[in-house]
Amino acid sequence: MSLGAPVRRQGPPGAGTVRDLAQPGRGAWSFPELDVESTEIPEMHRRRQAPGLPEVAERDLVRHYTRLSQMNYGVDTGIYPLGSCSMKYNPKLAEVAAAAPGFARLHPLQPDATAQGALEMLWRLEAALCEITGMTRATLQPPAGACGELTGLLIMRAHHTELGNPRSTVLIPDSAHGTNPASARLGGYRAVPVPSTKRGLVDVDALASLVNDDVAGLMLTNPNTLGLFEEDIARITSIVHDAGGLVYYDGANLNAIMGRSRPGDMGFDIVHINTHKTFATPHGGGGPGAGPVGVIEHLVPYLPVPRVERDPDGTFRMSEDAPRSIGRMHGFHGNFGVLVRAYAYVFFHGSDGLQEVSELAVLNANYLASAILEDFPLAYPDSRPMHEFVATAARLEREAGVRAMDVAKRVIDLGYHPSTVYFPLVVEEAMMVEPTETESKETLDGFAAALRQAAAEARADPDLLHQAPVTAPVRRLDEARAARHLRLTWRAEGSGND
Repeated sequence: MSLGAPVRRQGPPGAGTVRDLAQPGRGAWSFPELDVESTEIPEMHRRRQAPGLPEVAERDLVRHYTRLSQMNYGVDTGIYPLGSCSMKYNPKLAEVAAAAPGFARLHPLQPDATAQGALEMLWRLEAALCEITGMTRATLQPPAGACGELTGLLIMRAHHTELGNPRSTVLIPDSAHGTNPASARLGGYRAVPVPSTKRGLVDVDALASLVNDDVAGLMLTNPNTLGLFEEDIARITSIVHDAGGLVYYDGANLNAIMGRSRPGDMGFDIVHINTHKTFATPHGGGGPGAGPVGVIEHLVPYLPVPRVERDPDGTFRMSEDAPRSIGRMHGFHGNFGVLVRAYAYVFFHGSDGLQEVSELAVLNANYLASAILEDFPLAYPDSRPMHEFVATAARLEREAGVRAMDVAKRVIDLGYHPSTVYFPLVVEEAMMVEPTETESKETLDGFAAALRQAAAEARADPDLLHQAPVTAPVRRLDEARAARHLRLTWRAEGSGND
């Protein structure tokens, strides 16, 4: 299968690429009159030949990019049911808060005395996250969940090293996020998988057999990556602690339990929180994100610096006074704008509101799972899912030769963004769905109807799904080829220039 070509729209200029709109002599730029001495570009820095940029009128350029923006799908246009991603509608209240001049116009090198409001916001957000997770202190530096994972693992390493036993192994369930073993390796550990039971939960006996004095810790999320609550969590954390290890909480699924239960009360020692997921700030496309990390009391000395501290007189300051710290994990203090949005979300909802968020997230996931159960059964029917669920298209594949990817592509034709597919890897023809609490019953009913329609079409006309999407601006792509043969730069045909 080859890469699909963009569908050319008929009508006014703006279809195709911007190069298709080029006409000699047209331009969409103007520069002010030069008020300094002109200087030639040194020969060594000049291109071999002109880049051949298109000449396009401003009107055509604006219409072209506006039309492209209208082809995009986002949380402001429809449901984004990507399992494990918590792609919520982003409340505009948080956007207003982040745009406030006192936050938006700050410079990270300003003296603390001139940024008291921002420092107080960070201090209050840290306190709120610690209350939600049951931790003692937290760092807001990590700019994403994966960086939060690495931060937690470096704290784990610092703890064991200071005890004179650095250890070399981290245990990770076989259903975990792919970033968990990757972060463990990046942190200098050997990642060892822990198998799941037939119910999709951690095999506690297998875990006990793997734990020894070389295990630095266990990385786990609860509910787990299959959307199932680990019923033996107290026993799991005790097994690791009894061997001198630490237990790390991957906060990707915090949306399912906040206000109802806390990782700290389950026995976790280190927690990262995806504030860009749980607290509904813009997410996707590589960023921006934020992955604060909280720790229990005896791990506080290892947290990154600088930290926001409050003095007895009520003023706030950045402090570097932490000789056992693992150091800095990000320039300045993380993705500040994302943290402002998270603060607005947390304090707008309050404790009761956050509990309602998790309750509605679980309700919506179970409602949607029930609505498509006949065509896409749960991968683990003996366990009740929480905020997300993993269904399987394996039966459809056997009956009609239609796979989860085909269903996902057809759903695009039907007006919806598809769910995550083929993850977790332990499920055949996996379809991982997370509607979040922000979607209405009408939206869930519409998405369920689209999935049921795709299943009916698969049985009646499998080729339709094999060709889907047929109405999107871009037809089906060869994802495998695209991943193996990356083209990250544009090359003008015949120019020799990137």
